[in-house]
Amino acid sequence: MKIYIFADLEGISGVSNSSFVTADGAKYALGCRYITRDVNICAQACFDAGADAVTIRDGHGAGTSIQWHDLIPGVELMQGTAAGVRFPGIEGADAVILLGYHAMAGTTRALLEHSYSSKSIQNMWLNGKLIGEFGIDTLIAGEKGLPVIMTSGCDKLCKEAREFSPEVVTCQVKTSTHQQGCILLSPADAEKRLREKTFEAIQKFKEGRIKPLTVSPAVIRREYVERAEPAEGLVAPRTTEFSAKTVEDAYFGRQR
Repeated sequence: MKIYIFADLEGISGVSNSSFVTADGAKYALGCRYITRDVNICAQACFDAGADAVTIRDGHGAGTSIQWHDLIPGVELMQGTAAGVRFPGIEGADAVILLGYHAMAGTTRALLEHSYSSKSIQNMWLNGKLIGEFGIDTLIAGEKGLPVIMTSGCDKLCKEAREFSPEVVTCQVKTSTHQQGCILLSPADAEKRLREKTFEAIQKFKEGRIKPLTVSPAVIRREYVERAEPAEGLVAPRTTEFSAKTVEDAYFGRQR
């Protein structure tokens, strides 16, 4: 059994504001330590629960936040750019964990809420319904025949995930109080919860209780903060729309 862990930074244990997640942030070095810690905890729990292989995708920003030299033995790490592919290295995987995720853009009092770009994207819709990164990535995984079995992050992210995928296991490691604030678990309590929820998710997967989610065709609309330059997919001064048979193609603007 191979588990693919896609790790973002905003929902990681210990991350409480934007200074942890931007490369020039005062606490970015700590953020890198924290994401490495969480992926190690989750990966080790996967192995302990019966996984034979674990691939980790460094999915935040440029994909260089995880500290390679501190990873536990036995994992593979995908870092850097993979143009046109959301889940590089996913071949051969059986299930996906979305670690350290955050709520979609516009979620009230949700820590570091956004949808792929906090600077440029105001809202995203899939087939007319507001959607965030958890939903899009769950469907892209589903197109590959893989269920998303667990996600971790704040209370608002966990609520969003359960509403989108009722069977997914959610691991709440903090409670949002503001876009720039939250109540954190202690490191020991966060580790305990991550391990327990990873075990629970893998058990549910083994029992066949979490299935891949798919939708087709897919129409993805993005509303930008600023007026977009004339480009393919432009349907309004600040809005683009792409239609395709798959969510991944629509996400990358491949109209098919």
